[in-house]
Amino acid sequence: MTAHIWDTIVIGGGAAGLSAAQMLGRSRRRTLVIDAGLPRNRFASHMHGVLGHDGLDPADLLARGRRELERYDVEIREGWVESVDDDGATLAVHTAGTVESARAVVLATGITDHLPDIPGLAERWGVTVAHCPYCHGWEVRDQRIGVLVSAAGQVHLAQMMRQLSARVTVFAQSRELVADEERSRLAARGVEVVDSAVVSVQGEGTAITHVVTANGARHELDAIFTGGVPEPHDGAVAALGLGRTDGPGTSLIAVAPDGATSHPRVWAAGNVVSPMDSVPMAASAGAVAGARINGFLVGEDVDLALHAGDEWRDVAPTEFWEQRYGASVPAWSGTVNATLADAVAGLAPGRSLDLGCGEGADAIHLALAGWDAHGVDISTRAIERARTAAAGAGAHASFEAADLSEWEADGSYDLVTASFFHSPVSLDRTAILRRASAAVAPGGHLLIITHAAAPPWADPAHVRHHTFLDAREEADALALDPQQWEEGRVELVERDATGPDGEPGHLTDGVVLLRRR
Repeated sequence: MTAHIWDTIVIGGGAAGLSAAQMLGRSRRRTLVIDAGLPRNRFASHMHGVLGHDGLDPADLLARGRRELERYDVEIREGWVESVDDDGATLAVHTAGTVESARAVVLATGITDHLPDIPGLAERWGVTVAHCPYCHGWEVRDQRIGVLVSAAGQVHLAQMMRQLSARVTVFAQSRELVADEERSRLAARGVEVVDSAVVSVQGEGTAITHVVTANGARHELDAIFTGGVPEPHDGAVAALGLGRTDGPGTSLIAVAPDGATSHPRVWAAGNVVSPMDSVPMAASAGAVAGARINGFLVGEDVDLALHAGDEWRDVAPTEFWEQRYGASVPAWSGTVNATLADAVAGLAPGRSLDLGCGEGADAIHLALAGWDAHGVDISTRAIERARTAAAGAGAHASFEAADLSEWEADGSYDLVTASFFHSPVSLDRTAILRRASAAVAPGGHLLIITHAAAPPWADPAHVRHHTFLDAREEADALALDPQQWEEGRVELVERDATGPDGEPGHLTDGVVLLRRR
């Protein structure tokens, strides 16, 4: 289980999936792509009908797309999604051994083409055996082309191929597949119909020299066009009971023009819902779905801010912070805050106290640097994790859980720190910091590191009522007696950082370092 919720998980990394991810990434949506690495067109070495990329290897297109997504911080993982479950406000996406939570999902998993069971046919799929005149027709123009009809509705391929070559032969795997009227229309264009089923395809490597029919006849050909039975890869969302519709030879998930399914948090795009789409069509469908999902999430963000933003404000601080640390994995990275590490680097180790220590990263850093470190936090879950982390790091740090609004320091300390001591629920932080300052021994230091502005990953509902102070404002708000305290640093520090959910961002820290005279 992860400690964060993705805005969107895209299942499938083909043209549709990567296009959806691009739109979402460019909208600063936290997006994960899970890709099994089996695109439908992996059998072809060239793709056509793609403006600006005609003749490009489809694998190269996907590689370019992946590189483009890096700049938008879209994460791509190799894997196979086993199932998607409805968790109410989120969806649970299960892979082998992991579960990821997302506010929305894009299904872009494509299809498998099940070809007629004819020796030599599947081995040439994507080279001299194809299904799309627009993707592969030009390359075999004026050649000897066979159209293999193994299911109803495939005869139209012959008329389309006749546009590209005068030497087209239809092979009906059973006579009833080509109606008399269709035979007349084909004959008018000089297309022969062979009613003896093809039993093998012959030629060196992927080349075709001829096919053999059930009556023993040999028919010389250069290429074969046929349609397989499409199998959409939509089993992962079966538990959601999405609405379905009849497609060409199969049942498909029903989608609106923007890819929306019958589930409000699920979209689908590409061949998984439209088997006839070419690469640019699938990419377009993915881009539309990505844009629509962002719109959906924007609306949900506004609704949450308007209607749910105040509910948490009446929660008791202890309850709120226990819930905050209630996930099954740590809420933070376990790495010391870089600004704190820099601020204390020149101080001689002594006895230290870290207020609001959370899961203990700063206190552990101090302990490893030689300080007699103690941390206190309102959350018992956070303290339990801090103790476990300290033991794992071999750090001799102590921790305790206490309500900071009432807690009194035991003895005096050479260093009292409070990093990002902000709370969306009611805690009088200034009063707590003033009381803690009384525990600083003469010659000791009080170090406060604060957000001078809301972090980019902050929940809007949690920060819209909070006033962020810069370093000067923080020092002035403490109003400590200048006869007893001297300022060491009161300044802003710019830095890049990673949030609790792994999201990168740029922060402005306020640093207040005061020395007790």
